[in-house]
Amino acid sequence: MKVQQAIEAKLAEAFDASVLSVENESHMHSVPPNSETHFKVTVVSPAFEGLMKVRRHQAIYKVLADELAGPVHALALHLYTPEEWRESGQASPDSPNCMGGSKGDEAMAAKLKQGDDV
Repeated sequence: MKVQQAIEAKLAEAFDASVLSVENESHMHSVPPNSETHFKVTVVSPAFEGLMKVRRHQAIYKVLADELAGPVHALALHLYTPEEWRESGQASPDSPNCMGGSKGDEAMAAKLKQGDDV
């Protein structure tokens, strides 16, 4: 099973989510083509009622412990209660462009484009 599919399946099973979106944003980072290392996750669930942001994140980390110990390098988490989601305009924020790594290094970018090891 692909990493994105595993994340989606585990989150769907763990949370009664009215919105569940898992976006692979690896292409925005300094990784080889077709990587599954960076994800943007949006979950809207009543399970987050009364929980501070850190507790919501910990709940996600617990469910995705295997993925975080292995292939997943980064998760951008946007976790809402149904009321917060309505108040947000029913949209999670756009992710910023990658500012680090070797993305701006032309030689490294050429290697990544060719799929070479870096």
